[in-house]
Amino acid sequence: MEFISELWGFLRARKKFWLLPIILVLLLFGVLVVLTSGSAVAPFIYTLF
Repeated sequence: MEFISELWGFLRARKKFWLLPIILVLLLFGVLVVLTSGSAVAPFIYTLF
């Protein structure tokens, strides 16, 4: 949780709010790959990349 609070402090102090959607999309893709790595949906997910 400390990393998230430091990241938010950095974004707020440096006025880099445009990074927030990029970080969220990267996290979403990471979670998607991890959750579907062993399932039958995996071949369809890998075609997106």
